[in-house]
Amino acid sequence: MANPFAIFREDLRTVFDEDPAARSTLEVLFCYPGLHALWLHRVAHFLWRHRMRLAGRMISHVNRFATGIEIHPGATIGRRFFIDHGMGVVIGETTEIGDNVLLYQGVVLGGTSHEKRKRHPTIGNNVVVGAGATVLGAITIGDGARIGAGSVVVQPVPPDSVVVGVPGRVAEAEKPALALEHGTLPDPVKEAIEHVLQNEQQLAERLQRLEEILKPGDTPRPHTTKKARNPKRQHMAQG
Repeated sequence: MANPFAIFREDLRTVFDEDPAARSTLEVLFCYPGLHALWLHRVAHFLWRHRMRLAGRMISHVNRFATGIEIHPGATIGRRFFIDHGMGVVIGETTEIGDNVLLYQGVVLGGTSHEKRKRHPTIGNNVVVGAGATVLGAITIGDGARIGAGSVVVQPVPPDSVVVGVPGRVAEAEKPALALEHGTLPDPVKEAIEHVLQNEQQLAERLQRLEEILKPGDTPRPHTTKKARNPKRQHMAQG
């Protein structure tokens, strides 16, 4: 089992690593609800794992009231986890979160089933989930993935990819997504529309070239053949 004091110091370092606004240890200790929510969750999760379910739920409820962050005591959270700002974050019971994960305010890791089984997301290592994003169902978010703000993700996300939109679409894959710079995130819908418009322009240009080749005066007339005269009529006319 890891040394609690080492975990405590690691949590503080994580805040300084993830938030450039953090200036002092006292400020982090007293003014970061995401950190307080994580510590209270660890207590609630310990009680939950030791069959003290009601006590775990009560601490979780106090956590929600004090920080504005709702984490079910059954959720599993890894090391160096940080919730920035935090208000409105919801993490469901069967959620599994890896190491080095960053969530922003308003993130929902929710379920899509009423059955008592795995129904919440599994978040890999080194994942960033932008503000207001929603991840629903027992899906897996691959290591290193980035989910843009306001996205609604209902399908698995491959590692090292960027997801944006409603519903979420993979906009960038097979290369590391090191930072979630929303101003430079690709827009898959815009790219698809631009592709269609480009094809339409190419077709219009081809049609214009064909019209120039086939001008009205140059249009070939249909070929007609003269009917052969009836020999009887021709003979009667000569007679």
